[in-house]
Amino acid sequence: MVSDKRAKICVWSYKEPRIVAFICRLFSIPQIRVEDGFLRSVQLGAMRVPPLSLCLAEQALYFDATAESELEHILETYDFAADTTLMERARRGIAALVSSRLSKYNSGEAVDIEGIYGPKNKPRILVVGQVEGDMSMIKGMSRQMTNNEFVRAVVDENPDAQVIYKPHPEVLKGIRKKPKQSNPDNVRDICMVLDHDVALADAFESIDRVYTMTSLSGFEALIRGLPVSCFGMPFYAGWGVTDDRETCSRRTQRRSVEEIFAAAYILYPRYRDPETGSELTFEEGLALLRKMKEAHDQGSKVG
Repeated sequence: MVSDKRAKICVWSYKEPRIVAFICRLFSIPQIRVEDGFLRSVQLGAMRVPPLSLCLAEQALYFDATAESELEHILETYDFAADTTLMERARRGIAALVSSRLSKYNSGEAVDIEGIYGPKNKPRILVVGQVEGDMSMIKGMSRQMTNNEFVRAVVDENPDAQVIYKPHPEVLKGIRKKPKQSNPDNVRDICMVLDHDVALADAFESIDRVYTMTSLSGFEALIRGLPVSCFGMPFYAGWGVTDDRETCSRRTQRRSVEEIFAAAYILYPRYRDPETGSELTFEEGLALLRKMKEAHDQGSKVG
């Protein structure tokens, strides 16, 4: 294998053993990092459900703000203005994704969100929790913080608002066990905690601003026209569309939400049918995910 110039080694995220990185350097074998794309599945990745899309990187993965990723390079250098076909696909893609009410994982329940939130008589802030210790936080934030610290910081910034905290689905479902994850019960006195895995599209209803550290949920809020504040440096921050608490000197271009969508959902990831393995476009991937979600919901009703 070492003598074969076509040889490559694929590793998941940044979890490779040191010996793998050593062998790649020693024999000049490209090391390809693999991570889920932004349209993944109907269930959580931690439940071992096959992904609909993947991101491959020889440089750095999209959530790594410490180095230039392939996605960041696209956003910094691509001539979006000249590619009118791509931008039309992006506009149609945003409209289709928003109207589908789909997200990355789609494990959340459809609920009567107005009944949960109650009457609106003040600004309403949604705080999106993450999995503490996740590589997207380690690589995407210069200062680490827990979800509860994050919630408290948001409440301090918005003393006159109704702050709603949405813990990560893996935490709610017990896949990520406490005490390794901060306990949402410890911030109930200062905010509303969503105790169920509410569908993200529902959680966004009647929200005035979304706060995130590095979560993709922030970008899903942007495509719905919601203002977003980022405490970290996710792939969509640093381009002029978010309220950023960190900076990235490499990101010099000003990009629109549509341009970021075009890069992140159309140009960057690879889509494949999880069952047949056939390659798909973004549009075909979204259509398949919609069918998968409909079949899952129908099965849940029958069950």
